[in-house]
Amino acid sequence: MASALETLCGQAFGARKFHMMGVYMQRSWIVLLLCAELSAMAGRVSVWFIPLHFSFAFLFPLQRFLQCQMKNMVNAAVSAAALAVHILVSWLFVAKFQFGLVGIALTLNFSWWATAAMLFAYVSCGGCPETWHGFSVEAFAGMWEFVKLSSASGVMLCLENWYYRILVLLTGNLKNAAIAVDALSICMSINGWEMMIPLAFFAGTGVRVANELGAGNGAGARFATIVSSVTSLVIGLFFWVLIMGLHDKFAFIFTSSSVVLDAVDHLSVLLAFTVLLNSIQPVLSGVAVGSGWQSMVAYVNIGCYYLIGIPLGILLGWLFNLGVLGIWAGMIGGTAVQTLILAIITVRCDWEKEAMIASTRMDKLSEVR
Repeated sequence: MASALETLCGQAFGARKFHMMGVYMQRSWIVLLLCAELSAMAGRVSVWFIPLHFSFAFLFPLQRFLQCQMKNMVNAAVSAAALAVHILVSWLFVAKFQFGLVGIALTLNFSWWATAAMLFAYVSCGGCPETWHGFSVEAFAGMWEFVKLSSASGVMLCLENWYYRILVLLTGNLKNAAIAVDALSICMSINGWEMMIPLAFFAGTGVRVANELGAGNGAGARFATIVSSVTSLVIGLFFWVLIMGLHDKFAFIFTSSSVVLDAVDHLSVLLAFTVLLNSIQPVLSGVAVGSGWQSMVAYVNIGCYYLIGIPLGILLGWLFNLGVLGIWAGMIGGTAVQTLILAIITVRCDWEKEAMIASTRMDKLSEVR
């Protein structure tokens, strides 16, 4: 839900409406803190993580707020400092005092709140003089529009993140699933590591497109989209070739079991094409975030992932007895359809019209009721 700030803060920064960026961040805090109240119903174990959950509601808007101003080094420096704090507190609570699971929860709570505190200190103590003017009652105005965009952002990203989790869930219900889950876990780990690169393009593209649209520069947004898409695709092709070439070797990083190695080798082609698709799909999702298309993309994700990909995977996996290979292949089909639809939407986009829509959105959300 905090990714709504990538749209609004990015466009406000491009439109040079700096004073509204701090207001938008406060609105995001309000919306996310209200939603964070739901964590109290999550169960006994989750009680220890409630402070952590509230830290996300405060932290994520801060990160997007800085990201939209191209202050990524601040986020990186604070994350590095928080990592050092996390290591020290982990040793103290888990190893020294033997607090067990409670110690882990306390460590995470402390580390994430420390990150949020450091970022807020930077913002409020002069790090963003143009975009942060202190707390304002304006944050409570225009809430409904903000809630709608935040909700659409949350739904869009959740549908994407849950999709491949369901792949592991379905694989676990196959007969003799142990080897399949082991092999799939290795492939998902490789995919997760490589996915950090497209996710960086997702964030960068969203901010850049939002900045250009906010500045009324539709051509600049289009150019940023092309550059990001081509660059990420080239990187994806590199890793596709790497995985295809090392299809029978990369699993040695994780295991020496010949059975698991063979299973990973069997899945390597699907892993390679998943990596290739994921090199372009996050970039297109970043364009959607920067342009404020979250609601539309959420519907696209529901249709492609949950009405095409998962049913197709179940059909191939169980009816055609292809097992994990069939489940994953079907779900790749859903991702391919989603990527194709987003590509068509992006190619056919009238960028000058989107710049006008961004300007109207800024005016509407800047109103004080």
